[in-house]
Amino acid sequence: MTIFLFFAAVWYTSLFAQTFFHHRYASHGAFKMTHGWERFFFIFTYITQGSHYMSPRAYAIMHRLHHAHTDTELDPHSPNFSSNIFSMMVRTRNIYKGIFKGTISVDDKYTKNLPEWPAFDKWANSTLSRLLWAAAYTAFFVLFVTSPWQYLLLPVVLAMGAFHGAIINWFAHKFGYRNFILKNTSENLLSIDILMLGESYHNNHHKHPSAINFGVKWHELDPVYPIILLFGKLGIIQLPKPIAVPLINDKRIK
Repeated sequence: MTIFLFFAAVWYTSLFAQTFFHHRYASHGAFKMTHGWERFFFIFTYITQGSHYMSPRAYAIMHRLHHAHTDTELDPHSPNFSSNIFSMMVRTRNIYKGIFKGTISVDDKYTKNLPEWPAFDKWANSTLSRLLWAAAYTAFFVLFVTSPWQYLLLPVVLAMGAFHGAIINWFAHKFGYRNFILKNTSENLLSIDILMLGESYHNNHHKHPSAINFGVKWHELDPVYPIILLFGKLGIIQLPKPIAVPLINDKRIK
């Protein structure tokens, strides 16, 4: 039971960091926060993502490229240009590393208003940091596994961010349903999304990239949306006024 609770804790806390800080804040500027709170969420992200930490700056650039070039050869993670999900994951990782190290040239329009903490990112992305986290995760498994097959969860924990990304970037461009007719293959993968904290409403997101609520229909519950509203009331973040809640337009699929 301990291993399953640990797995769930890492899954959801790291996914929350990704969707709240990397995706909605860094990539799309859906809300604002002070420099102090930005540094807090850098640290929160590092603690929750551990061995699979991604630089919010590099992630945001890569994600902006995805929106600008969806389903084309310039898309960092389009399933249209990978033979399988694992090759797509490798390609995405290589592009991320290129952006982070500056070996991939990126137009200036994709690098504006990004969270910056170079010294912290350098450590958090280092091989030593990842190895230390991997050792800690492995030690936890050694101490608490009750059956050998539970070790199968360890590789997922070590590279959980890649698994999160693959679920959306591969499956949500192949399966699901659409609320909006768009010039890309984005789909809403799950009709009720507890598993991916609203990230699976991918078609909705491609229609309204900067919306703080990824759900549109009554059953599309975005678990992060009420947290964003709470953070706004507490003064942790500054929400746009008025809060824009997207509505389905007349081009929706019946």
